[in-house]
Amino acid sequence: MIKTVGFALYFREIIALNSPRGDLYWGFADSISMLTAAVLSPILGAASDYARRKKSFLLFFSLLCILFTSLLFFLRPGMIVTGMLLFIIANVGFEGGYAFYDSFLPQITTEEHYGRVSGYGFAMGYLGALAILAISFPLIQGGFAEENLLSFRFSFILTALFFLVFALPFFLIVKEQHRTGMRRIPYIRLGIRQTFRTIRHIRGYRNIVRFLIAFFLYIDAVNTVIFFAAIFARVTLHFTELEVIIFFIVTQSTAILGAVLFGFVTDRVGPKRTISITLLLWMVVIAGAFFTGSKAGFYAVGLLAGVAIGSSQSSSRSLMARLLPPEHEAEFFGFYDGICGNASAIIGPTVFGIISAITGSQRLAILSIGFFFLSGFLFLQKVREPHARSADHLPAPENLK
Repeated sequence: MIKTVGFALYFREIIALNSPRGDLYWGFADSISMLTAAVLSPILGAASDYARRKKSFLLFFSLLCILFTSLLFFLRPGMIVTGMLLFIIANVGFEGGYAFYDSFLPQITTEEHYGRVSGYGFAMGYLGALAILAISFPLIQGGFAEENLLSFRFSFILTALFFLVFALPFFLIVKEQHRTGMRRIPYIRLGIRQTFRTIRHIRGYRNIVRFLIAFFLYIDAVNTVIFFAAIFARVTLHFTELEVIIFFIVTQSTAILGAVLFGFVTDRVGPKRTISITLLLWMVVIAGAFFTGSKAGFYAVGLLAGVAIGSSQSSSRSLMARLLPPEHEAEFFGFYDGICGNASAIIGPTVFGIISAITGSQRLAILSIGFFFLSGFLFLQKVREPHARSADHLPAPENLK
């Protein structure tokens, strides 16, 4: 609702006054937020692994996202810097919490069910996106007409409350075993120390590195598609605000199907093959988006994109869960979500924004996304998929000198 539809369009057309540089400002805001989350995630992930307080870190980032999402309500036309700042902090809260959230996967299911459980998780996320679109629809259906702007802005507060309500069951129900008898070491300093130690010894985890490089490349493309799809539909294909909302209802619906269906496929044929299939689907999506000149054609592209996004994200998390070393889930998911998932998103949106601003053509900008999908596909073929969970193991933080 915020990043893909509502606030993305509101920022470009109202806050940035529909400036030709709106794509560039929006891309920079996303890139800065992703870079910040990329730096924090592995460090805090390592610290939370030691303290076994992943829920506490996840709670902090969730509340950060909820608070600053609600503050988007106060943004008015021309408040570009303030709008970028509030979005950056809100998105750091959202993206920064992913490492801790994802790292619970090995604790809530067995390895042979990673694919389907991961798929269920993403499917519920897409279902939630559909739900908040439906709830907000009376507020946003009037678009950016002057008399509807107050209602449109109130949808940002409604989205923040929706996040709060549906996050509460996790914190109230899911249990986490805390480490007892810990030495009193500052968490942040320990996290930094362990992260740099992991980086220095990263050659010992070559298979993980190959996958992280592949993931870095193709998830960059996925994030760019998510980030600019609404703006591309609005600017290049002249969708109305209502048509953009319908487009995302279509894509979110097929994303639910893709996440669930390919979750079972992942457990049957393995996550690596599943990811390869979805990357081929993504390349078809990019070609379709480049060549389509009609709204109906873009709706068809959206159907396929929804299937691809649901399956590529859920199967990637499943493969990472199989590869990561025991006892270091949050730290390695910090690299996965932070350095790879978030840092990669710095490149794609920035490249898209620069090409769009220089050439004045979003069609040319979208071609750059296909390069990232192809590169990620080629790197993925070098990854060796384990039949059992990796035996790689890092030195325990408390033993570091």
